Amino acid sequence: MTLPAFLFGFCVATLLGGVFHLLRGGGLGRILLDIVLSWVGFAAGHLLAGTLGWAFLDVGPLHLGLALVGSLVFLFVGHWLSQIQVEKNA
Repeated sequence: MTLPAFLFGFCVATLLGGVFHLLRGGGLGRILLDIVLSWVGFAAGHLLAGTLGWAFLDVGPLHLGLALVGSLVFLFVGHWLSQIQVEKNA
């Protein structure tokens, strides 16, 4: 992957994590979680598309379509898992 493609993907994933945080809300810890989840999901989607040879909304060497899907999946699953409340029995 070229440096411009990497930087473009990094910016898109960061923007997606920021927009998700804007819609869902939360504090500083939550935005950090959202951005990291977006980065990891974006990379996982890109690598999965490259491994499987799928071409969906490719932008140069970047498999943008499946990378966006991976990022959204990681964001929604991460948000869902972070909502779990643990009850303590005294």
